[in-house]
Amino acid sequence: MNVRKRHPSPAIIPVLTAFLLLSFGTLTVFAEEAEEAVAQPSTYATVWALVPPVVAIALALITKEVYSSLFIGILVGALLNCNFHVEKSVVHIFTGGIISVLSDPYNVGILVFLVILGAMVSLMNNAGGSAAFGRWASEHIKGRVGAQLATIVLGVLIFIDDYFNCLTVGSVMRPVTDKHNISRAKLAYLIDATAAPVCIIAPISSWAAAVSGFVEGEDGLSVFVRAIPYNFYALLTIVMMVGMVILKCEFGPMAKHEKNALKGDLFTTGKSPYANNEEKEAEPKNGQVKDLLIPIISLIVCCVIGMIYTGGFFSGTDFITAFSQSDASVGLALGSFFGLVITVIMYMFRKVLSFRKCMDCIPEGFKAMVPAILILTFAWTLKSMTDGLGADVFVATLVKSSADSLVNFLPAIIFLVGCFLAFATGTSWGTFGILIPIVVEAFSETNGELMIIAISACMAGAVCGDHCSPISDTTIMASAGAQCEHVNHVSTQLPYAIVAAAVSFVTYIIAGFSQSAFVALPCGIILMLAVLVGIKKLTSGNMSE
Repeated sequence: MNVRKRHPSPAIIPVLTAFLLLSFGTLTVFAEEAEEAVAQPSTYATVWALVPPVVAIALALITKEVYSSLFIGILVGALLNCNFHVEKSVVHIFTGGIISVLSDPYNVGILVFLVILGAMVSLMNNAGGSAAFGRWASEHIKGRVGAQLATIVLGVLIFIDDYFNCLTVGSVMRPVTDKHNISRAKLAYLIDATAAPVCIIAPISSWAAAVSGFVEGEDGLSVFVRAIPYNFYALLTIVMMVGMVILKCEFGPMAKHEKNALKGDLFTTGKSPYANNEEKEAEPKNGQVKDLLIPIISLIVCCVIGMIYTGGFFSGTDFITAFSQSDASVGLALGSFFGLVITVIMYMFRKVLSFRKCMDCIPEGFKAMVPAILILTFAWTLKSMTDGLGADVFVATLVKSSADSLVNFLPAIIFLVGCFLAFATGTSWGTFGILIPIVVEAFSETNGELMIIAISACMAGAVCGDHCSPISDTTIMASAGAQCEHVNHVSTQLPYAIVAAAVSFVTYIIAGFSQSAFVALPCGIILMLAVLVGIKKLTSGNMSE
């Protein structure tokens, strides 16, 4: 894959220059202290713990360049972790950051899954399955509305895991949305909005397993199910997506992308970073729809089996328990591997592809996933820097200090805290781990219903922040699935996510006082639809078929 060359952004040059001057000017001064270990940074558990991700996110949005922005955020985190000792900071970037996250078994499992998914997409393209499905869809799915609704339905149906959802929905629906001139940014939004928001309200998903594990002293799965009607951000995001598609309502930067897509420009700001791979792939005319459907179905079945296998299902554990205690990383890696094997055997048996051609697709798929792998590695490294600065301790202290004085407003406050923390750190699960134990401790013996509402606010806030954050792995996966420029996806999605978050915040205030999902959820849905109608009137004329 030929990587598109970029000229350094003017906004980055002063930052890099200042860093180089700082490095050379202070290296000699600190050399004598190089062997001293820093037990804990002086900025530990302070607001400074959130500075590195904020720097990375701000630079990415300003410069439209994600790689250097993430690296500068990592650099700031390393400097804070090592009390501005330059030599130790440089070493910490690798030993405590990049090498550490790439040595983590969970992360390696996700990368294996990502690479195998890339290989399977390459196989399906070369076999003609994707092209055949595109031809079938162009005959059966009519219009831009139908193509977007089909994407949403598929995203809702694939609720097992958000990573799996992003890449599978993207590979299946990309030919369909391209034929109907839907921008890659809009496809990335639809993928992202049906990934984490759907997984967080699905009792049988890797997310349900994660949340259940954080609810100590309670029946985790039961609490998760009871919290679903209060998970306003997830539910209202789905309402918002469907409403926007039916009303043909677009606003913010997305409106520009969609207008350009109607004219044939799917990317607006240039080619996709995956464009070279697309150009190299021929479009076989002899493929059949089953050449795409059988691999996808095999992948789904094998991934489910892989996940319950890691949870002990074949050792006597029941299905629900096996799913709740499964290891998603290992399960998805195992499942995708066997899905790949089945796909290769099927193509060889049908003489669609030779064995040599199948093997050639594997490195091609790997190369196609390089942008996503690089961004993921940097995002995980940035998270490790933030963890070392005690961001979790800082937020936990902040939430506990407000728990007693603002009881009825607490769900709304927790939602905002979850949004900000997940946005800054790029992790939903890390946010669950920080906030849910605090909520359980605060409410388990006083107000059971308010505890459920507050837990749902933790989950909704975490998903919202994760949905908005450019350093979230799910956001990165959605960009990869849609083969969309990552910064384009983030900048176009952000206004939509903010609208859903604002309506969710008001709904949590209602829920805090009514303590009833039958009151709060209908109010939230009505408010969301009213907001969409208002936006449609304000932006009338922005879009046309």
